[in-house]
Amino acid sequence: MTSTASNHPSLSYPPVPRPVLRREIAGVSMPSQALTFSVRSTVKPVIDAWARAPHLPWPTGVVDRLAFPLKPVPGTHRHPVRLPSCRAEFLAAPGADGATAILYLHGGAFLVCGLATHRQMVSRISSAAGAPVLSVAYRMLPGHPIESAVEDGIEGLRWLMAHGYPAERIVVAGDSAGGFLTFQVTLAALRLGLGRPAGNVALSPLTNLDTRGKLAHPNSYRCALFPRRAVPALADVIARIDAAAGGSGPRAVSPVDADLTAMPPTLIQTGSEEMTYVDAELMAERLASAGVHCELQVWERQVHVFQAAAGIVPEAGRAVASIGVFVRSLG
Repeated sequence: MTSTASNHPSLSYPPVPRPVLRREIAGVSMPSQALTFSVRSTVKPVIDAWARAPHLPWPTGVVDRLAFPLKPVPGTHRHPVRLPSCRAEFLAAPGADGATAILYLHGGAFLVCGLATHRQMVSRISSAAGAPVLSVAYRMLPGHPIESAVEDGIEGLRWLMAHGYPAERIVVAGDSAGGFLTFQVTLAALRLGLGRPAGNVALSPLTNLDTRGKLAHPNSYRCALFPRRAVPALADVIARIDAAAGGSGPRAVSPVDADLTAMPPTLIQTGSEEMTYVDAELMAERLASAGVHCELQVWERQVHVFQAAAGIVPEAGRAVASIGVFVRSLG
């Protein structure tokens, strides 16, 4: 008797590709234009200086210490958490009492930023999503390879699971380099058998350590934040630290090159002219090809991680509200 596919449910099949749910959000307000001008005039030259001499002992830790004026949403409750190898912070904005929690991994090119720089934005996301957030101050370059940051993200996931949130009720989120970690932590959770998180949210994510696509795109000249030279400079730092950590050659693997078939529903937001637009678009395409539901929102001419300006820039407020809608839809 000839067996059929229905007789063998354990057989694996290729994923059924999905279309990317792509949304183009038009409109550039005056506050948005002012933010872009400010970033281009002040932050971009500093990053360019770093890219010229990334080997120097830059005081990267001062960035997070100087962010103390950034206050969370009024009424936010927060308390420190100690993970095995790093600090974290559990916070809940008013109304964040749902059954879903968010694991948040901050951006900063794996080099800068932390709990303070992202506290205000994270609290706004908590408020919009009605979900408490564990924000992780993971180990960073140049002291630790990217894999250490992934391990810290997994420890954050374990902490949430130990405090009443099973993996299927946890959304993993992050911006920029934290977007890279969002996907890597989710992939690691799947490999370790911890369960599949409810969803992923990635804001202006870095997803590909191969620099060629970013440098070949016109946005490498348009981006208000990152100068072109910063792209290969960061890639060189990552490769050097990975090599110093042991092994032959770079160990960091790009999420776009991973097996994505078991990944959860994903929301990706990006500005149309930022450097990592290419990475966001490619990740959305790879997820969809793997049969994963993915919504890609392309916000016209918004600066890298513009969501941090919610409360000042109207587009940023709308983007954070959209994150809230996505997270609530997973419940």
